[in-house]
Amino acid sequence: MKRLLILMVAAVCAVTTVCAQQQLSLDDIFRGTYAARGVRGVRPLLDGERYAQMDGKQITAYSFRTGEQTDVLFDVEQTKGDCHIENFSDYIMSPDEKNILIQTNRQPIYRHSATATYYIYNVRNRTLEPLSDGGPQEVPAFSKDGTMIAFVRSGNLYLVKLLFGNAEVQVTKDGEFNKIINGKPDWVNEEEFSFDRAFDFNADGTMLAWIRYDESAVREFSFPLYKGGLPAREEFADYPGQYTYKYPIAGERNSSVSVHSYDIKSHRIQKMRLPLDEEGYVPRIQFTNDPNRLLILTQNRHQDRLDIYAADPRSTECKLIVRDQVQPYITEEPYKNLQLFDGGFVLMSERSGFNHLYLYDLNGTMKRQLTQGDFVVTSFYGYDPKTGDTYYAANEQGPQYRAVYRADAKGRVTCLTEQKGTHSAIFSKTFRYFMDTYSSTTTPTTVTLCDAKGKVLRTMEDNASLKDNVERMKLPTPQFFSFRTGEGVELNGYMVRPTDFSENRKYPVILFQYSGPGSQQVLDQWNIGNMGGAMLERYLASQGFICVCVDGRGTGGRGAKFEKQTYLHLGQLEAKDQVETALYMGSLPYVDKERIGIWGWSYGGFCTLMSMMEGRGVFAAGVAVAPVTNYRFYDSVYTERYMRTPKENPKGYDDNPMTRASQLHGALLLCHGTADDNVHYRNTAELTEALVQADKPFMQLVYTNRNHSIYGGRTRLHLYKSITQWFKDHLQ
Repeated sequence: MKRLLILMVAAVCAVTTVCAQQQLSLDDIFRGTYAARGVRGVRPLLDGERYAQMDGKQITAYSFRTGEQTDVLFDVEQTKGDCHIENFSDYIMSPDEKNILIQTNRQPIYRHSATATYYIYNVRNRTLEPLSDGGPQEVPAFSKDGTMIAFVRSGNLYLVKLLFGNAEVQVTKDGEFNKIINGKPDWVNEEEFSFDRAFDFNADGTMLAWIRYDESAVREFSFPLYKGGLPAREEFADYPGQYTYKYPIAGERNSSVSVHSYDIKSHRIQKMRLPLDEEGYVPRIQFTNDPNRLLILTQNRHQDRLDIYAADPRSTECKLIVRDQVQPYITEEPYKNLQLFDGGFVLMSERSGFNHLYLYDLNGTMKRQLTQGDFVVTSFYGYDPKTGDTYYAANEQGPQYRAVYRADAKGRVTCLTEQKGTHSAIFSKTFRYFMDTYSSTTTPTTVTLCDAKGKVLRTMEDNASLKDNVERMKLPTPQFFSFRTGEGVELNGYMVRPTDFSENRKYPVILFQYSGPGSQQVLDQWNIGNMGGAMLERYLASQGFICVCVDGRGTGGRGAKFEKQTYLHLGQLEAKDQVETALYMGSLPYVDKERIGIWGWSYGGFCTLMSMMEGRGVFAAGVAVAPVTNYRFYDSVYTERYMRTPKENPKGYDDNPMTRASQLHGALLLCHGTADDNVHYRNTAELTEALVQADKPFMQLVYTNRNHSIYGGRTRLHLYKSITQWFKDHLQ
């Protein structure tokens, strides 16, 4: 009887396990069932003891030390005046925290940019009033004293003076779509230098400076728009329309950029006498604490030289104070991490072969190197001029890890985070506290409040229910591994194997990769793979696949030498390494080497195609989503950073999926959105013709009116179901 009971319990457990595995469905994944919670809209407050956060209805203040709520700074239900809103999507605190800009009705334009309707909220009086009655605004920002707000509308800069009844002044009047843009970048500068606001106030609120983009000579690109659905474009119900914008492809004319200043009292506009290369870029401008000193960052078109100028906004004189030359190119990191403080600034550079931080005074004299070693600084959180301490994140524990550190004035380094995995931090204004967001492949997002030594003071979010749910379902966990290719290159990867994995069986394998310059997919974090928590990979594992991801040559986290060896020949080494990954997997006793697939999105789609056309024929199937198929079709800034121009490097450009079409091996599915403003559908359209003429079979999925992210309604779910079915049909 006891034996029978044991057998019955075992049978029930087996059924429970099967049911648990069946519960993991693509529909549930896309409904957010397994999404980790975080803390939204965190802003450290001036007192150094508190931070603000939002939930779409309120902005609340919390103590860094205790985690307790101390105040409600804004509540949609508790405002005065004639304006009333139901919810909001973001907010901007004034420097003195007396006013808050409340963002509503956000409408995306490109990756970073958007229009929105903003309201000015007076914290003390609880009054809410519109920023402007002239239409939606873009990229608003407060002056340093909080008495003015500048914003962009239709390519022009506007100024609102709060002390004069919110009087609105139009600063520029030459803005025109597809011709002139003031104060915000054009498409290619926004996309490839990762910013959306290109203006700044000086320290005493007497001057405004901005970057002006003249894109009149840039050639236009158009793509069709249909009625579609979710949302439906009723204006195109009878006849299709089109969207036309300026998009410079590799080797073609870019916008002409210049920097201008505006004297707020006299209304005088001047152009800075900036010695910029004719084909050069201005990725950032920023005023220092000296009201007469504006820092202007410039790059040459080859992007191997970064110059920093100190400009006088009144005299227009520009003086070169720093020149950083790094071969063969400079990444985006110096612009994204540049930070000023009273008396100087910190610059990020790969001049040593690894990404590190350097301290300068405002005259451009380097005072000291703040971080050093054979590791990569991945984020810069701040420099404290009072103590000389530097706060940053780095992968000193290994390429797949991120930890938070403090380096003191003597160079002594302290790790402020204990658990191995991926950490990111938001520090208080005084650096006495920080909010640590941590995760690993086995631990969903955990948000804690810590003191300056890294001691955990309170846990604000641990996603315990999600972790319990995933553990209860007995889902497979990503496992890290490394191997050496036939060319002697050691590569890092992770693998997700079926729950009932047995080394005595032969499994099909699906490789997922991105492979783009400086990117990393192999990281010890919850947000690994697709859909967070590697849930897509875990789902595919439950369907009998082994899922693998490997970062090949050209990816980040291992220093400039490893990352930049793909220069001038994008796709060649990356494809070899994915083929080598397939060969390595095929050598394992539990892998069926005849059933290996590969897929990727964007650059990952490009690398998928290059890998399937590499010549060794190791892939039985592949899916390329929104792929670049010829870098002659892609934008100037990104492509030339890694390839120079087609005229300078014709051989590098000529090796691409279109010229390799006759070498395609394996069943290929191409997926693309017709309204992709980034990687145009043109890429897929031209490749399909090359494949037809090469007599190579393929299938294609086209998504109406969808951009590079291919989302809206059930679109993304349809895409992932189609990818899954493709691999089931061709690998199982």
